[in-house]
Amino acid sequence: MDKKIAFVASDVAEAREAHAALVARYGDAPLEKADVIVALGGDGFMLQTLHRTQDLPAPVYGMNCGTVGFLMNEYAEDGLEERLARAEEAIINPLRMRAESVTGTGYEALAINEVSLLRAGPQAAQLRISVDGKVRMERLVCDGALVATPAGSTAYNYSAHGPILPIDSDVLALTAMAAFRPRRWRGALLPKMALVRFDVLTPEKRPVMADADSRSFPDVAWVEVQSETRISHRLLFDPGHGLEERLIREQFV
Repeated sequence: MDKKIAFVASDVAEAREAHAALVARYGDAPLEKADVIVALGGDGFMLQTLHRTQDLPAPVYGMNCGTVGFLMNEYAEDGLEERLARAEEAIINPLRMRAESVTGTGYEALAINEVSLLRAGPQAAQLRISVDGKVRMERLVCDGALVATPAGSTAYNYSAHGPILPIDSDVLALTAMAAFRPRRWRGALLPKMALVRFDVLTPEKRPVMADADSRSFPDVAWVEVQSETRISHRLLFDPGHGLEERLIREQFV
């Protein structure tokens, strides 16, 4: 029996043109009834699609119509059904962020790649870091800090000189951006289920924003981050081009 395919596309012209061509050739099932969802765009659109469809049972197969496309497969109009039949599956869990602003506003969000804290003014941020209720660093002076999943470790985390994590590793990367004190702090690897808390020191003088997969929350007083294992995202990749291979390959570029 042929798989029912639902196609979704970003707003860029290349993705919209690909969407029209693929729908004309393979049909287009409603998202709720699809056996597989094909996302057309770049990595940012893939993250949007995963968040949007997290309550649906269908896995997501991306085809790159953007720039980087780390989470995407190569675009080709021919042979899609055969590619989907052979595809390898990777399962990833997002992070759950809880935060509170200096005025007491509560925030909550999910992040597949990373949760980051970034200075929002001219002065460096000052953060206190606790892990599972124990203070591990009284004061980190930096431009920001982030907690990244293995799937997100090649994104912002890698640009900030954090480690690339094997996709099946049960760890998170805690990475600082432009750390001033301690000057040579290289971050930490933490157990997957660790509860990481950042308390913003002097937030009125040194304001900090939080970001979860490019969704921003201003003027935070504290942020807590932990893996959300009750949510599983299913991604499909062409054989030999899955996340594990991509993570290894990225380290030899």
